[in-house]
Amino acid sequence: MSLIPKKGTVYVVDDDEAVRDSLQWLLEGKDYRVRCFDSAESFISRYDPREVACLIADIRMGGMTGLELQDRLIERKSPLPIVFITGHGDVPMAVNTMKKGAMDFIQKPFKEEELLGLVERMLDEARDSFADYQQAASRDALLSKLTGREAQVLERIVAGRLNKQIADDLGISIKTVEAHRANIMEKLNANTVADLLKIALGQAQPAAKAP
Repeated sequence: MSLIPKKGTVYVVDDDEAVRDSLQWLLEGKDYRVRCFDSAESFISRYDPREVACLIADIRMGGMTGLELQDRLIERKSPLPIVFITGHGDVPMAVNTMKKGAMDFIQKPFKEEELLGLVERMLDEARDSFADYQQAASRDALLSKLTGREAQVLERIVAGRLNKQIADDLGISIKTVEAHRANIMEKLNANTVADLLKIALGQAQPAAKAP
């Protein structure tokens, strides 16, 4: 049985210990799992990208700033929703983070109810975006099972080419194309060409059939 509360995980990144403590107290009191970090660097090196979670980060910190942290997460294609904590003069900077995909920003001193509402919104979004992220990761894992030649055949199946055309394109026999096609279907757990197209084009994958 999981020890993680149903409500999900909130990462808090702030170099001010008082802010970390108050957020931890507030959020744990509402049944969230809270993990605090005193710098963006320690967060980047220790967070679990596979976890459904959200991030509350101070926009101004010593070392790596909140903006730089956001850039790092964008580079990693992280689906983690972010809310930034800002001081009085940081609104233009915070608006910039929203243009890059941050969900919102909240000014100090913040109202508890406002923050809790944002956390709930972020975790709702996280559940959706992490599902997409995991689906893309499992799709990539499936596609990585294909040999170079199978990938070439799949590319042409997706383009709507017939077996004879694929054979001509690649200088191989129709029988060989059929063998590659059967291997591709098996490796990608696809029962039909429609399933194959969905996987190759990154749409919803078919549910795996029970053995």
